[in-house]
Amino acid sequence: MTLAEKIDADIKEAMKARDAIKLSTLRMLKAGIKNLEIEKKAEKLEDKDVMGIIARQIKQHRDSIDGFAKGNRQDLVDKETAELKILESYMPKMMPADELKAIVKSAIAAVGAKGRADMGKVMKTAMEEAKGAADGKMLSQMVSEELAKLG
Repeated sequence: MTLAEKIDADIKEAMKARDAIKLSTLRMLKAGIKNLEIEKKAEKLEDKDVMGIIARQIKQHRDSIDGFAKGNRQDLVDKETAELKILESYMPKMMPADELKAIVKSAIAAVGAKGRADMGKVMKTAMEEAKGAADGKMLSQMVSEELAKLG
């Protein structure tokens, strides 16, 4: 079963269970998937494309939570947090820090990075290797620290 098929099945389950938050979250996700299918002129998307959509929506939810927290809107923070948990359940488990550090070091070696100027190349290689199992901010911080050691 592909990720998109699992999302469809979970939408049906949420309808039966009358789980409004899960249903609205998954429908929003389904709309993002449909938009990318139309954009790519594809019948079905691969799991990596669906994971990219989920990752984008997770980032949007985290940004919204920060904004609502600053605006003292606890009701909206709670709603966004609940939606965030639903979206995160479709992503692979996050990689431990020691495995991430190994990926960063191998990416630096692979591109022959000499310093901070090569940050983009290293990030691209490391993100491809991590395959959605790493938080972009944490990975960026690790890459920055490792490149700072080089020069």
